[in-house]
Amino acid sequence: MTVRSRSAATALAGLAATAIALTACGTGGQAADGGKIKVVASTSAWASVVQAIGGDHIEVEAIINDPNADPHSYESTPQDAAKVTDADLVVFNGGGYDGFMEKILGSSGQGKPTIEAVKDEHEGEPAGGHEEHGGHEGHDHSANEHVWYDLHVVQQVAAQVNAELSRLQPANAGQFGQAAGHFAEDIGKLQGRVGELGDQNRGKQVIVTEPVAHYLVEAANLQDITPPEFVNAIEAETDPSAAAVAAIQNAVNSKQAAAIIYNPQTESPVTRNVRSAAEQNQIPVVEMTETLPQGKTYVQWMDAQITALQAALTQNR
Repeated sequence: MTVRSRSAATALAGLAATAIALTACGTGGQAADGGKIKVVASTSAWASVVQAIGGDHIEVEAIINDPNADPHSYESTPQDAAKVTDADLVVFNGGGYDGFMEKILGSSGQGKPTIEAVKDEHEGEPAGGHEEHGGHEGHDHSANEHVWYDLHVVQQVAAQVNAELSRLQPANAGQFGQAAGHFAEDIGKLQGRVGELGDQNRGKQVIVTEPVAHYLVEAANLQDITPPEFVNAIEAETDPSAAAVAAIQNAVNSKQAAAIIYNPQTESPVTRNVRSAAEQNQIPVVEMTETLPQGKTYVQWMDAQITALQAALTQNR
């Protein structure tokens, strides 16, 4: 399985990110009211969010569908650039996660209507509007980039998608708005479940092999006791120090953690050892991934992962 690498600075700074910025760029849009709006998303997770709003009125394609592909190191192709150029709307993660999209937009996507989901510690509310895509120097690329685990961010992205699709195809704005309303209800239910989970398990300690689900852990009022040095090394695809490994093994062996949140897409011999130790100590292991499973919508995927986390925490009461 492909190992995903990230900078150590990203992992540390990501834990401190506190607010949301959504950037909508570009003014163009060539979709005719009678045709389908062409949307390109960087990953399948964001494509699923767009599909939930656009329904049959859009054609959405994710550049990265392969669960083993690494958006960090993905090298775009001329075909990818052509898809972006031909798209009426582009949706991507930002925050350094899918930098290949920023490169494409910077070279061939000038003026393209674009939605980027990022965390920006300097902004408290989503930022909208249309402006030419000339780079993202103003964005905070140090924030934790796994923002699709932040249900509030996903809600805001969906609202921005609704606004953009309605602008591109006003005749179907009512249907887009209705779909966005249903999606918001689904996300609200997920948020309610996370809130209940947090009320029932407030302060419980967890260990993460990589902070993919940081925002979900935070929203559930759980305490991440993973040594930062361990997380940073795993993200940087290097071996953690002996001290960091010893610290996490001690936490597992002493059963300090109620659950281990395990990202199989950043698996290494070290993380496999952590998982084995957890299983030997009867600590539940919950897999949380970076990409959408085949055949699942975003809501179904998140619902399943919240259910798994809830079961694990209940098991260790």
